[in-house]
Amino acid sequence: MLRKVLFAKIHLATVTAACPDYVGSITIDLDILDATGIRVSDAVLVANHRNAARFETYVFPGERGSGKIEVNGAAAHLVEKGDRVIIFHYAHMTDEEYWAHRPPVALMTPDNRVQDVIHYEPGPHPERDR
Repeated sequence: MLRKVLFAKIHLATVTAACPDYVGSITIDLDILDATGIRVSDAVLVANHRNAARFETYVFPGERGSGKIEVNGAAAHLVEKGDRVIIFHYAHMTDEEYWAHRPPVALMTPDNRVQDVIHYEPGPHPERDR
């Protein structure tokens, strides 16, 4: 059985632009993508820390080192430049993959530099951790 679980997260990135007339997606600096393993075209869930709006979209590549976090298309109406957002990427994994995976979490500075990358540990194993 596959379960949908967290693959990676970008924590509190700052929106650098909201472009409603652009054709969909969220543009993310390639350096940030590299730090998390999130890929271009991957689906992501974005949560606005200011107003709790959530939306799903897909990733476009931003120039490396630019710090870009640009929300495009209809979702741009749910954010404003300067908002802090949390970007979640989920994957479908087997139990074996889940126990081996340590989701990377990029902790961001206000100017969208990766301050640190931490890794979440899986929950207690139902057979090993009794």
